[in-house]
Amino acid sequence: MSEKGAKEPKAKKTKAVPEQSRPEAKGDGKAKGAKAEQKLQGAKAEAKPAVESPRDPGYVPRFKKRYVEVIRPQLQKEFGYTNPLQAPRIDKVVLNIGAGEAAGDQKKIQSAVNDLTAIAGQKAVITRAKKAIATYKIRQGLPIGVKVTLRKDRMYEFLDRLVTMALPRVRDFRGLSGKSFDGRGNYALGLKEHIVFVEIDYDKTENVWGMDIIINTSARTDAEAKALLKGFQFPFIN
Repeated sequence: MSEKGAKEPKAKKTKAVPEQSRPEAKGDGKAKGAKAEQKLQGAKAEAKPAVESPRDPGYVPRFKKRYVEVIRPQLQKEFGYTNPLQAPRIDKVVLNIGAGEAAGDQKKIQSAVNDLTAIAGQKAVITRAKKAIATYKIRQGLPIGVKVTLRKDRMYEFLDRLVTMALPRVRDFRGLSGKSFDGRGNYALGLKEHIVFVEIDYDKTENVWGMDIIINTSARTDAEAKALLKGFQFPFIN
């Protein structure tokens, strides 16, 4: 056959593959996977809340130590208790914020929860209406306030902050009424502004709330309860 008659084999056409659709090399895929995993772990680490450092096992709140070393012996001497366990003690402290005017605003209720949690150092819970009151536009189950109950070390720490830092910051403060006992050794006091506590930043808070503080004691009479609170340096005026 002649050279002209011989047919040359056609060259196969190859399609250009775009860079994005090209399969990645095994090494590149592993490197990118490792980077993505590191980013994910970093995001999880940022999302986790900071864990509080454990307390010193030998730590004792200042007011608790004062009760054992100073107040209880004084009560034994004053009331003639034969056993130290007969002396009255503080069982619990209940903090309450009534936010009835913000009953329809979930944002304000959450703001009250955050503020009370900061003051108490313990998560506050939302209180809800037990029954509907049409006059105040309150439905049953509607959030109307927040509260928190403190016991043991947190209770003593709160009372320390209340007496030494919060009460002196109350506007025109002249002392506490000694007639606010209920006849069974429990004492209640009210604050018009919760911003007297140093834990609340006045510039960042959205609302100023009133606040109730109820101190529950094991005293049988008001006289014993008053002597107990005087030992904790409560500034009674009568």
